[in-house]
Amino acid sequence: MSGNLTIALAKGRILNETLPLLARAGIEPEDDLSSSRKLVFETNHPNINLVLIRSADVPTYVQYGAADLGIAGKDVLMEHGGDGLYERVDLNISRCKLMTAGFVDKELPRGRLKVATKYPGITRQFFLKRGKQIEVIKLFGSMELAPIVGLSDLIVDLVDTGNTLRANGLVPLEHIMHISSRLILNRASLKMKNQAIKSLVSRIEQAVEYD
Repeated sequence: MSGNLTIALAKGRILNETLPLLARAGIEPEDDLSSSRKLVFETNHPNINLVLIRSADVPTYVQYGAADLGIAGKDVLMEHGGDGLYERVDLNISRCKLMTAGFVDKELPRGRLKVATKYPGITRQFFLKRGKQIEVIKLFGSMELAPIVGLSDLIVDLVDTGNTLRANGLVPLEHIMHISSRLILNRASLKMKNQAIKSLVSRIEQAVEYD
């Protein structure tokens, strides 16, 4: 069976930390991913290609076998679910926290809360465990604006430094989970391309330890 491998990488901040990690594993793209308009990139290994896609799409590409491996945040993986995926390595990059946030001195309604987030699944599960009824308002950006204009009572979002929250008069409230980026594998690829994937995973594991 072919040993050609495709790795799905996420655009944005996570890419800036992913590329140095891959370089330590001896894998480097032939083109500059930050400036090229291409979506598929050859590397210094003729059997390894990279595809560059939206973070939220990485698990889908790996699940359906369009990519053999992928690198995505734990938040994205939790929201997606684990069908067809094998989470293999915590890469220890793009670390942050998923938290609720809101106004520090504003009393919350006693009844159903309105919560704005791009993580509806994780959010519902978190509040369900606390016995709280919520209405989820799904947004894809500018999350901090929602409480300011009265769209929501709280938000659930990733928090790194907290500077954006503070700049908008909000504070982090409850911690939901620690987030870092993970290496995921397609289960079918793991069986059919076992040796090629095991070799690649081993190099990546060593790169994580080296860092």
